[in-house]
Amino acid sequence: MTSPSVRSTDRAASGRGVPGEEIVGRGSREAARLMRTWFSSLNEAAEQNRKAAYVFTMGNMNEVLRTFDLPIVYPEITSLQTAVRGSAEESLKEAEDYGFSPDICGYVKIDIATQLGGGKHPMGLIPKPSMAVATNACNTYFKWAEVWDRLFDASVVTIDVPNDRAASSRSLPGDDNFKFELAYVKSQVKELIETCERVSGQKFDIDRFRQNLHYANQMSLYWKMLLALNERTPAVFGALTDGTTFLGMANCFRATEEGANYIKDLYEEMEYRSNHGIGAMTRKDGENVPIEQRFRLGFLGVPCYPIFREFNDLFYDWGGVFVTSSYLKFASGGAALGFEFDLDNPIDSFAEGSLLTIRETQTGLLFDFPDIEDKMSPYRLDGIVYHGVKSCRTVSAGLADRRLHKSDSLELPSLMLESDIVDPRVVSKAQMKNRTDAFFEGLIARRQQNQTAGY
Repeated sequence: MTSPSVRSTDRAASGRGVPGEEIVGRGSREAARLMRTWFSSLNEAAEQNRKAAYVFTMGNMNEVLRTFDLPIVYPEITSLQTAVRGSAEESLKEAEDYGFSPDICGYVKIDIATQLGGGKHPMGLIPKPSMAVATNACNTYFKWAEVWDRLFDASVVTIDVPNDRAASSRSLPGDDNFKFELAYVKSQVKELIETCERVSGQKFDIDRFRQNLHYANQMSLYWKMLLALNERTPAVFGALTDGTTFLGMANCFRATEEGANYIKDLYEEMEYRSNHGIGAMTRKDGENVPIEQRFRLGFLGVPCYPIFREFNDLFYDWGGVFVTSSYLKFASGGAALGFEFDLDNPIDSFAEGSLLTIRETQTGLLFDFPDIEDKMSPYRLDGIVYHGVKSCRTVSAGLADRRLHKSDSLELPSLMLESDIVDPRVVSKAQMKNRTDAFFEGLIARRQQNQTAGY
């Protein structure tokens, strides 16, 4: 797809009758409204006892599922929302009392507690799963889906995507191996369609599927362009705070007209801000204030939701802004790759897109994210923060060794923090602050040394 021409700043601000002073912050306001809409739709589906599909952020298959009018639940998102709202610990303890180990993924335990409580959630009721789609992008997904099978007799479809065998070693379109891998994924997509037909009682509508692919194409195009805007100075959004909010929309409303329009409008806002030098902001004293952008940082890992805003303030207080995050790539359902589905060959193209995007997710988690962990990163980073969490071994396994290796090869300052995605019992803000303060003191000393040396 040809990239759209960049609008002038005036047209970007007023193309929909929105003056410049109102366009700033529009994406955040609309995201809050859409998130409430999503939870409201789940509450309505639960009250009506409608059949629902459970999916995960990595390899969610929304384009197929939305063809059958199935309410879509992201248990990762419903679980993290309890941590943001301060109710995660109670759910975690309930699941552990039920018999789940403290070492089990926190997302899983919160979801189990939600199911045991009849779907009660701080944002409303969550419908029970009638079917689930699990990919091998995360090694927990398959076992998590088995729980729903046991509790609710949910139909489970697994999508097994061939992974890279090693870094920089993969089959490419046109290779014989790629043809075999594509045929393997395509057969699983067909199995998914058959299961959806059986669960929903509806026949597959190829034209509606094409429409869903069209919306996904538009979303992927603008999502990729949105992330690239932070290559400029100043960065126009914080990759962890703002970016994670935007990510929720990219997942919950993927393959919908509303979601495609949201990401398009969001890009227009951020382009306007970039062209006017309006950088990322944070919330202080009840108002949005600009962040002093002294250091450009990359982030690898997942956010710390129990202290979501406070975590970022540890960096903002020193003038550090996260301009890029691996989370916005691997958890975006493949949108970050910018793959364009061929609407004239929808099923084959969807299988190919699923293979390429899920494989890219797996490679990033296991090996590296080249636009972050690279000397030639377009984001021009001053440092990288690695965040390992107790709950997620897929993201965190080997992260400390990876950090040491990349720090040596990149000659770039790095910081390793450890906490959790949802469990406040293992989050030590004081410890993280001590490490963060030392990290920035090192960054400042390094910058002063370079200035003295005339770099």
